[in-house]
This record gives sequence, C-alpha cells and structure tokens, in this order.
Amino acid sequence: MKRFTSIVFLLILLISACTSPTPVQTETAVVETPTLPGPQIGITPAPDAKKAASEFLEAWKNEDYESMYAMLSTLSQDAFVKEDFIARYQDTANAMTLIELNSEIVSALTNPSNAQIGYAVNYQTALVGSFSREMVMNLVLENGAWKVQWEDGMIMPELKGGNYLAMDISAPSRGNIYDREGRALVAQSDVVALGITPGDIEDGQHGAVISYLSRLTGLNSDYISSLYENAGADWYVAVGETSKDNVDRYYDTLASLGGFNMSFYNSRYYFGGGGAAHITGYVQSIFPEEVEEYMRKGYRGDEKVGRTGLEAWGEDVLIGQRGASLYVIKPDGTTETRIGYADSVPSQSIYTTVDRDFQLDVAEAINGFKGAAVVMERDTGRVLAMASSQTYDPNLFDGNNINSAWMLGDMLDAQEGRLFNRAAQSAFPLGSVFKIITMAAALESGAFKPEDTYNCGHTFTELEGVTLYDWTYAHEVSPSGELTLPEGLMRSCNPWFYHMGLTMYDMGLDKDVSEMARGFGLGSVTGIGEIEEIAGSMPDPQNRGDAVQLAIGQGAMLATPLQVVRFIAAIGNGGTLYQPQLVEKIAPLDGEPSFVFEPNAQGQLPVSEENLEIIRQAMRSVVNDKRGTAYYALLGLQIPVYGKTGTAQNEPLSPHAWFAGYTENGNPDRPDIAIVVVAENAGEGSEIAAPIFRRIVELYFFGKEQKLYPWESTYNVTRTPTPEGGETPEP
Repeated sequence: MKRFTSIVFLLILLISACTSPTPVQTETAVVETPTLPGPQIGITPAPDAKKAASEFLEAWKNEDYESMYAMLSTLSQDAFVKEDFIARYQDTANAMTLIELNSEIVSALTNPSNAQIGYAVNYQTALVGSFSREMVMNLVLENGAWKVQWEDGMIMPELKGGNYLAMDISAPSRGNIYDREGRALVAQSDVVALGITPGDIEDGQHGAVISYLSRLTGLNSDYISSLYENAGADWYVAVGETSKDNVDRYYDTLASLGGFNMSFYNSRYYFGGGGAAHITGYVQSIFPEEVEEYMRKGYRGDEKVGRTGLEAWGEDVLIGQRGASLYVIKPDGTTETRIGYADSVPSQSIYTTVDRDFQLDVAEAINGFKGAAVVMERDTGRVLAMASSQTYDPNLFDGNNINSAWMLGDMLDAQEGRLFNRAAQSAFPLGSVFKIITMAAALESGAFKPEDTYNCGHTFTELEGVTLYDWTYAHEVSPSGELTLPEGLMRSCNPWFYHMGLTMYDMGLDKDVSEMARGFGLGSVTGIGEIEEIAGSMPDPQNRGDAVQLAIGQGAMLATPLQVVRFIAAIGNGGTLYQPQLVEKIAPLDGEPSFVFEPNAQGQLPVSEENLEIIRQAMRSVVNDKRGTAYYALLGLQIPVYGKTGTAQNEPLSPHAWFAGYTENGNPDRPDIAIVVVAENAGEGSEIAAPIFRRIVELYFFGKEQKLYPWESTYNVTRTPTPEGGETPEP
C-alpha cells in the first residue's frame, strides 16, 4: 500500500512539472502567461481593450451614436434604452453648442475579463470656447469582445447622476443693412401693413385713399386701383407696408378715411418693399428640421436667420457674438455649477455700395418686364444698382404682417420666379452684344483688320445648303451694304460676323472666339460672393454651324447680366476686369470698420490697347452714328455713351432684348458707369432695352427721367399693354 501511494505521488509531481503555472492576478494588472515554444493549437488571442475604447471614442467624435450603443455591455443596454442613450448625447452636444470633439487615451489597465481605460476629451464649442475633461471607461469581455460598461459620467464627469447642461444665451440685436450714404435698406422698425376695404370707402374719397396708399408704398396709383376693382365690398385687399414714421405724418387724415386699413406691428423691415430685395435677401424663422443644426451654432432656435442675399452672406457679422453661460443643472432643476461663459459682442451693420434712391429708381425703370438691370462703377467694380424683375417683397415673410396671409402665396408662385435673381442666377444667349467679343477675337487673331470690308446683304450663304438672314430682312429695310469691320459692329450686321466666325474656324482658329469669350469672363462666375450666381456656358464650337452661331452670340453660349456688365466696364476702363462688389464697409455702431471696400482687379482683357480702342470707337458709333442701331433710342442724351444692342433669339418665344454700354462723362464727383439691361422675351434690343438703358443714365446723372418710354403715357404708367417698337434705323 505504501509503495502504491509513493507511485501515485510521483505521478502527480511529474504531471505538475509539465503543466503551465497559473497566472498571478493583482488588483490593477495581470502578469502575462508564459508562451510555450512551437505552434499553439486551439488558442484564440484576447482582443485589444484599448482598440475597442478607441473605436467607441471615434464613433463619439463622428456622432455615430447607433454604433456607440452597439458597443455597450448587455448590462448597460438593459439599463439604458437606445433612444434615451442617443438623446443624452445629442442634448448635451446641442446644449454646449458643440462644434468639434477630440479625444485621446491616456492610460490602459487590463485583466482577462475587465479593463479600465483613461481618456481625455476636448470640447470645442460655438459660444464658450474650448474646455477639457478626463474620464474613465470600464469595459467587460463578453463573448470574446470588449463591451463598454456605460454611465452618463462618461460624457462629462459633471453629468453623473442625471445632471444635464443648459446654456443661457443673450443675443445682441441684429445689425442693419444700409446704402452707401447710411440710409437704411433693412432695420428693425415699427411697421404698418396697409390695405383697403372697398365697400367702406366713402363717396368722393377713392382718389384720396389711392393717393395716400401710393405715397406711402411707392406703388403706382393705377396698380393699386387694379387690386380691388373686382373685389367684393367687404373684402380686405392687401396693398403693402410702410414705416410707422411715414404714417405718423398723415395719421389724423388717414384715420378719418373710410376703407383705409392700418395694422401696426414691429419687424425687421425692408424699406422700399421689393426695390432691393435681390441684394438684401430676407430672413426667415428657423425651420423645425434645422433647429438642432442652428443650436450647435449658438442659436436659441427662436431667431430669424438670413436665407438669401446679404442677410445670408453677412449672417455672422449681423448677429454679432452671443453672450453665454454654460451651466450644469441637477435633475431637480437647480443649478450645480457654471462650466464656462463668454461675453457678448455687438453686431455689425453692412453698408452696401448701392444708393437707395437710385436702386429703387432702377427697379422701377425695368418694372413690367421680366429681366434685369445692373449698374456698376466702371473703374472700381462697385455695384451701384442691381434690379431683377419681377421682384418680391421680403416683408411678407413675417407672419405678423397681416398682408402676408393674402399675398405670400402669389409671391411664391413658381411660375413667376420672383425670388430668382435674374441679374446673377439667369443666363441667356447674348445675341449681338457678343459681337464685341467676336470682333476682338478677329482682330487679335490677325485674320481680320479694321479696314477689311464685307458686303452686308439680307442673306448669308457661305454654309453649304443653309441660308441665314440679317436683321434687316425681317424688318423689311434695305441691307447695310459695304461695311468695314467696325461699321459691321455699328450696324450689327449678322452676315459680316457669320463670315468672321466661319473664316476663323476654317483657318484652324476654331477656338479663338470661345477662348476670347472666356478671357472676357464668360463661362465662369464673377466672384461677387455676396449673392448667389451661376457660371453660364461657354463651349467651344464643334463644327462650322456652331462657329457661325457663336459669332453672333447664339447657339449654346449663355451669359448672366452680371458677367456682361463686368466685361463692358473693362472695355471702358482700359481692359481691367474688376470683381463686382456689393459691400462698401462692415462696421459696428461704435468703432472701426472690420471691412472697407477696395477695388479688386481680377485680370485683363486679352486684347491689345490698339484693338480695344477700335472696339470702343465702334461702340460709340452704335450710339452716335445715324446708321447705328441705338442712334434713335439714345438721340439727345447729353452724356457720352458707348454701347451695343442685342436681340437674342429664343424661339418659339419672342427674343430677349439686350443693351450693354458704359459712359464717358469724366466727372470725378459722378464716376462713370457700365450698365447692362436684359428684358426676357420682350423683342428688339434697340426698341426695348436701349430706352431702359437711357433712363438709367438719366436717373444716375440727372436724378430724374427726361424722356418717356415709347410705351408710356406718363412716367411709369404704361400706355398700351404691349410696348410699342421704336423706329428702325435706316442705313
């Protein structure tokens, strides 16, 4: 028996000698098991707890809360519903106005089934700057993967136990938008919505009611009358808005007029209704689906924000810097501590380059047409006026305006396209204004000289099997006859320019015209920045037919009025393409401006000074020579003008009417300007756009209109429903 016992004991010792030692476990770490030499069959390496923690923190940085929840332990998921978990993180991020979160792991302690990871988090916020916290993440090994044992102190230590964050925000008042002389275009103001109840107008008082409404809103009397001519006696007919200061001057009289309705409210008021709407843009309440996004930026969520134009472009300077204090709040609603704070900084106001009265006059000058007019200082790039017609009234976006309920729907009619800025967001074939560019390409290529001549007849037959026509054919006037190249521009002779485009294409200079156009800035945005714009289109001709059409500004090319006014100004100033700008300065109520306008030269026209002068003189002859296409439209205008008519075909509709030109007055107190007018589907450039151009010149230099449009009975009153054409110049 003793011998058997000894044998058993010896076997136990031998087996023990061949068995790996059991790991010695400590409270904070583990002593690794020695690794035996040779392949280890059936053993799976333990996962890396530090890597699992890094993945959790990276998901937090990316706000991938779904993935974070999937990394929680079973016990944690039982304790926290996913929706509540996600809401906890989202609410915290929104409350602190979180912009960006960065983290790093600073320590790692691991044993076979548990791990503890130390990590530091930096929170960058919109309102109270940056701050950091250090925390601990506990993990447990479940089914071969590390899972996070979560509690809300892992977001911030101060949030343990159900505490939450709250930001107290104090916002400065929104900055105003002014014209260049400091007259308000947009400001918080007491406003009066005006309307009519037709049946309450007393006998003999219709004229007075209409007169005061016209005086207060700036609307035409005939237009106001048309608003209620078919209305019921007890209907409310919305008319427009005006400032309370204007009403106060006539209040006693207005209050005594039956049928004259006034509704008072306070609002961000856009002076002149829609007169500068496409420059200023408008503000609107934050939509429910945007609240979280704006809260992250430091908004409370109940503000109105800029949607378009300068209101959107200048949002950051117009709102100033909000004052804020970030608090930790206990579950019972009491404050535990303040984490951070920032003082408010007053908002700044935007001073535009436009003149308010001139801007409103230009808007009126093109009223009644769909189209645009842009006026720019020739030698600086300052935009002095930009009108898009039909326009819209930004005041109607305020629900406190009683007229909004009656007029907003019509204003937003998609077919009208009133919110669309036709000066920068619409592109059209340029028609004969493009001939300036074709002429520049022809001269610069050396293929043509100024003294070259061409017999300008009714037809062009140099394309085999195709007959193209001059404008004189449709107007049933004599063809222009023998013309030099500059005279071809003066007479806007289509065959001459067809011939130029085709000849250059056949000579292998097939891209000269399109490359010249791109050198003039077509096919790319102007970089104005303060408003949205499009690039238009400037393709290379693919065949002889394309080349012929491009030469007269037809085919696939498209240009915005803003692009055109920039290159027209460059022709007049010696070749410099200036960036169009709408902002004169940005400044607080008290203090130095943070921005002051400076001309920004973007490049030079790719044309020699000699050839540029030839083009300028040809443009002068368009206006000054009796054979010029704009001679009769601008006859008697006392300001020297250089220009070009354009009639861009847009079949099956009527053509677009263009006129583009600049002044050469040389008065330093009234800088010279470039003007571009386009009237969509309105007819001939010489009959429609040129008279509008003339009026804008008169308004700028003389402060008032000096000649009626052919279609007016009195200024701003249309004589006939359809504008009547002027006289077509004879050769």
